[in-house]
Amino acid sequence: MTTIPDADAPRAARLTDLVAPYFERAPIASFLLGVSSGFPFAMIGATLTTRLAQAGIDKKEVTAFTLAFLVYNLKPLWAWIVDGVRLPLIGRLGQRVSWLLLAGALVMAAVVNLGLADPGAGLMAMAVAAILVGLAGATFDIVIDAYRIELLEPRQLGTGSGMSQYGWRIGSAGAGALALYIAARHGWTPAYIACAGFALPAMLAGLVFGEPQRHRPPAEQRGMAQIIASIVGPLTEFFRRSGALLVLLFILVHKIGDTVANLTFRLLFNDLGFTNDEIATYDVGIGFIAYLVGIFLGGVLFARLGLKRSVMISLVLMAVSNFGFALLALAGHSNWGMAAAIGFENLASGIGGVTVVAYFAALTDLRFTASQYALISAAASIVGRLVTGTTAGAMIKALGYVDFYLLTTLLALPGILLFWAMMRAGLIDAAMGSAGQAADAKA
Repeated sequence: MTTIPDADAPRAARLTDLVAPYFERAPIASFLLGVSSGFPFAMIGATLTTRLAQAGIDKKEVTAFTLAFLVYNLKPLWAWIVDGVRLPLIGRLGQRVSWLLLAGALVMAAVVNLGLADPGAGLMAMAVAAILVGLAGATFDIVIDAYRIELLEPRQLGTGSGMSQYGWRIGSAGAGALALYIAARHGWTPAYIACAGFALPAMLAGLVFGEPQRHRPPAEQRGMAQIIASIVGPLTEFFRRSGALLVLLFILVHKIGDTVANLTFRLLFNDLGFTNDEIATYDVGIGFIAYLVGIFLGGVLFARLGLKRSVMISLVLMAVSNFGFALLALAGHSNWGMAAAIGFENLASGIGGVTVVAYFAALTDLRFTASQYALISAAASIVGRLVTGTTAGAMIKALGYVDFYLLTTLLALPGILLFWAMMRAGLIDAAMGSAGQAADAKA
């Protein structure tokens, strides 16, 4: 655990103590992994939407392509393969490194294939190509998450999560911008081919940093026994832990309010009469800067306060951020109000994105890192997305924006209270996986 700087130390020395953990080998590797993790999202998200729109495709058909993202929610179905199947030939490089190289190559091939597809020749081929990118990208994510968790020491989980998110943002935004720049000059096919190179940072990180020392392969099995052990082992190991059901409940409910609120902000801004320029300045501009600051502060909180207290602070901040949008809805069109609301929300999301992700990483058993983290990450978002997709619009119409955002604030309370109860009962430590042992030296 990072030592708390002496209050009497020179300011420059204290700043060095805060920044130094971000320049260690494993956090730097996490940054490179994040870059490669983020870019497939851009390829089947905003970039593909722009490409289809410029090709004259109907809006309903364009939005249907977002279904390709659902593949990411299904990744627990095959994550066990990454943990339990040893690749021939390149498997000699190590379980994680070999899968990192294979998944990276698959992502590059899938992105190039999407670039070669012609929307004018038929949307079915485009849809299949987009789904293949989602499938390859989800597999890449499974390996990247496992490699990152096993490469980081317990004390580095917060810093590593932050560096991973920095990389994700840069990879996603960088690939999207590069695609637009090249497409405007040379067409979409060269743009996608060029962006396929964003898979290389993670692949190079695997080759440079090698197989994680903390990787613990599952017990040797043969044939059908190996398959059954790879699928059932991660689940049985997790549910044998004390308090496992409460931990699972926390994972499912902790972000419902935040997810429901986040996916409705643009509706609020539109109904309050904000212009595109104002949204670009305050939502995109200030929000992006605040998010990056939040990521840094999340790493500092994790290092100075420990896992439990930093997660609790994050949960409270994310709940309060929803209340800020109730105030904005009450105030009406206010640039300062929008800047304050979106700035605080992104700051809280950045902090929570580090501390909560670090907690989820700490929950994994190093024998089943890929499988368990895939399950945890999928469970963490599914309830909020279902609530948003099925009821958010109706709730806004029935309640109005002020009461709706007050409701999302209340929806965050069960997660806060549940985590507090788990802390009081000692279940945070009792349910910790081997990846997070000693991750919370502070109470």
